[in-house]
Amino acid sequence: MNNTFNRDQIRQQVRAARRALSVQQQMMEAEKLLVRLIKLEKVQRASSIAISLAFDGEIDTRPFINWCWENNKQVYLPVVDPFNKGHLLFLHYTVNTEMVSNKYGISEPKLNQLQICPISQLDIIFTPLVAFDKQGNRIGMGGGYYDRMLAPWFDNKTGPYPIGLAHDCQLIDALPIEPWDVPLPEIITPSNKHLFITKN
Repeated sequence: MNNTFNRDQIRQQVRAARRALSVQQQMMEAEKLLVRLIKLEKVQRASSIAISLAFDGEIDTRPFINWCWENNKQVYLPVVDPFNKGHLLFLHYTVNTEMVSNKYGISEPKLNQLQICPISQLDIIFTPLVAFDKQGNRIGMGGGYYDRMLAPWFDNKTGPYPIGLAHDCQLIDALPIEPWDVPLPEIITPSNKHLFITKN
């Protein structure tokens, strides 16, 4: 796939490719991803990690979440902020967390203000994406939630370190980029660790 496709076409084709993975393939990919993630120095040092649950064929993050729990790392899931349109909150996630479906049909913790973690206190944000290219550019589902949240990191490297998670089939040659897109410094797939040079 190349950049002759527009963003919506790319979304459709990549989403179809990851949904086409069998249950067995998804399980194998998740285990490979786990092996890569737990070797990362940033992960080993982190105490507070934000991550999302798999949706629409995304790579399964549950094996890694279980590893985090077993290694005394605090896990936080994104919740669509009902009071601040276009923004996310991150809530503490445990085996006992009550879950609900948000307006996109994605499972998220039931809103509880006592469980919210300020973004500044997170060490890593594992960022979902639909597609990415060899320059670290990403496109998501089109809501812009992560671009808004990661803009301060891109501008002056403040806040948690962002790492993208994806299947290998989500890598394309080049994405059509918009001014608001925030590239990632690092994207992990089951087969590779992709490192990129980002704006200082």
